[in-house]
Amino acid sequence: MSRRVGRPATPVLSREVIAREALALIDEAGTEGFSLAALARRLGVRPSSFYNHVAGRDDILAAVRELVSDSIDASMFGELPWDEAMVRWAHGYRAAFAAHPPAISLLATLPVTGALRTLRMYDQVVTGLERGGWPAEMVIPVMVAVESFILGSALDMVAPPDMFDSGPLAAEVPAFAATVRARDGAAAARGRPPADLSFEVGLAAIIDGLRRTLRTLAA
Repeated sequence: MSRRVGRPATPVLSREVIAREALALIDEAGTEGFSLAALARRLGVRPSSFYNHVAGRDDILAAVRELVSDSIDASMFGELPWDEAMVRWAHGYRAAFAAHPPAISLLATLPVTGALRTLRMYDQVVTGLERGGWPAEMVIPVMVAVESFILGSALDMVAPPDMFDSGPLAAEVPAFAATVRARDGAAAARGRPPADLSFEVGLAAIIDGLRRTLRTLAA
C-alpha cells in the first residue's frame, strides 16, 4: 500500500505548537473563550493529547507567556545605564503586549513559574538594575512599577480612538473637550497616535522619579 502524501489529519503536537494555537485562540476569543476544550477543538485533537507535551493549563499559559516575551529584548541592560535600558525595554515590552491585548489580563495575574524564557528576560532586567546601583530589595518593586505602567499603556494602544470623545456633551464640558482636541492635534502633527503621547509623558515621569529615588537611597 502506498503512503498517502499530504497534510496529516491532525497536527503534530509539541509544546510550541500548542502555545502558538493557544495564543491565537486568546487573541480571537479573549480570555473567556480560552479553555482546553476549545483549544483541543481548534487543533482537532482530544484534550488528553495535550498531556503528552504539557503539564496542563498553567503550563500552556506559561508557554504562551514565553511566546509573547520572546519578542521583548532585554539585552540592553547589559550594555546601557539602567535608566536608558529601562526606556528601551519599556517600548519593546509595550509593543509585544499590544499585539496580544487579550493576553494582558490573563498573563498579568498568573505566576511566571514554568516560563523559563520569560524568567531569563527578567533576569537580564534585574541584573541591570542591580548593576545600576539599586538595592536588591528595591529591584522587583522598580521593575513591577514600570511593568504595570507598560501593560496599561499597551491596552491604551488598542483602545477605541474616540475613547475621550464627549460628542453632543462637549458643550457641557468645554475644558475637557478642548484639551482632547489639543491632544489629537498634537498627535496628528507628530504623525503618531494619541496613545503614544500618553506613553512618552508617563514613561519620562516614571524614569525621572526613579532616578530621584535612587539618588535619595544612595545618599
